[in-house]
Amino acid sequence: MARIHSSPLVCSSSPAAVCRSEKRKVFTLWLKSLVLNGRGCTVYDSDGLIVYRVDNYDSRCRDNICLMDLRGNIVVNILKKKLAFGKWEGFKWSGRKQDQRAWFKVARPCFQRSRRPSSSPCEFESDAGRAMRYRIDDDGGCRAGKRACCRIVDAGTGLVVAEVKRKVTAGGVALGEDVLALVVEPDVDHSLIMGLVLVYGLMNHTM
Repeated sequence: MARIHSSPLVCSSSPAAVCRSEKRKVFTLWLKSLVLNGRGCTVYDSDGLIVYRVDNYDSRCRDNICLMDLRGNIVVNILKKKLAFGKWEGFKWSGRKQDQRAWFKVARPCFQRSRRPSSSPCEFESDAGRAMRYRIDDDGGCRAGKRACCRIVDAGTGLVVAEVKRKVTAGGVALGEDVLALVVEPDVDHSLIMGLVLVYGLMNHTM
């Protein structure tokens, strides 16, 4: 399992089954839960179908978040570590069973906990066993209310592999503050990107 050192946001991951596409995928993030009076978000694909959802029945609880598919099957379980301020672990689910080993880990160093990090390096191990390094950049110039947009960048190539930005119609009209667009480039694990986006939102109190 890879580790990060001296970074505002630290991520590491072990190999796991992935969900990716050979083409760029565009998702819509509606920052509302499908559960009445709940807290979470709903993710739609370009055809308007629900592919992921987060339903937090306790609006004050951010310690245990489940990324689920439409049918409620858990894809990734994100847990805030007890007795370790500012640290989360993501666990991959296979069927009805959670992997024992954390798929990725995220932690914010003490000196960054009082403010939003502008750049957040992260590292994980690909399904082929190759170490990968990403950097999560806060796009300060693109915000939907208090919900910061961000870019996930391949640190090795400098290419953007995923981006969260304000949702805009074909006619150039920006939608509501609770509607964002997530663009994921080809051959990138969608569930990993969603896990990182969720933790980033939780850390910055934007989710």
